[in-house]
Amino acid sequence: MANEKTVPALPCQSIDDVEEFYTALGFTRTYRQSRPNPYLALQREDIHLHFFGMPDFNPEESYGTCIVLVPDTGELFRAFAAGMRAAYGKLLVSGIPRMTRPRKRKNVDNLTGFTIVDPGGNWIRIFPSDEDAGGREPATSKLATALQNAVVMGDSHGDHRQAAKILDGALARAKDAPNVDLVEALLYRAEIALTLSDPERARELLTRVREIPLSASERERLAEPLSGVPDLEAALS
Repeated sequence: MANEKTVPALPCQSIDDVEEFYTALGFTRTYRQSRPNPYLALQREDIHLHFFGMPDFNPEESYGTCIVLVPDTGELFRAFAAGMRAAYGKLLVSGIPRMTRPRKRKNVDNLTGFTIVDPGGNWIRIFPSDEDAGGREPATSKLATALQNAVVMGDSHGDHRQAAKILDGALARAKDAPNVDLVEALLYRAEIALTLSDPERARELLTRVREIPLSASERERLAEPLSGVPDLEAALS
């Protein structure tokens, strides 16, 4: 048998909050009921997500998660980001809900993925459907290796304090790290600082990024990470 379909049903405190959030990302409601039990079905093209409401549910304690495989994670991230900016005035990078930027995850064959943490505290993990989209890439420095480890802790496991600890130690020792690795590490550390409600640390890190002299080729290599700087700055305003 082929062409099966699996649809996750995830918990939330309020189906109203969930519907508002996902509508901003381009989803449409396909079903909703308030009684006897709150239930909501949403769809965006071939992505189907269902939610059941639990009034006493705490999103910060949620273990709800699912994996969504898509043809192009970058394209979907840009669409979601545009919807967030239109609805909320900025990309949501901290708190609940929020969204991470696409990054390579060494714990999933170096696939480039990103995560949505929705109002129910559910982690919607977006990865490419192409099995050949990954591939191991050797780290160019000890700082790059530390960044890979921090991304696993922060973006995959949600342990942002441990991710911060890894990067702080590596940045303190990164005397001769390549500029590209240094900028990427500083930008991710700034994002973590915002997630940990430490805006002053985020400002300090962004200032360090601006002070690094970059060549044209380095800026080209850093085009995607640097494109996230305005979102980090908006989160500080």
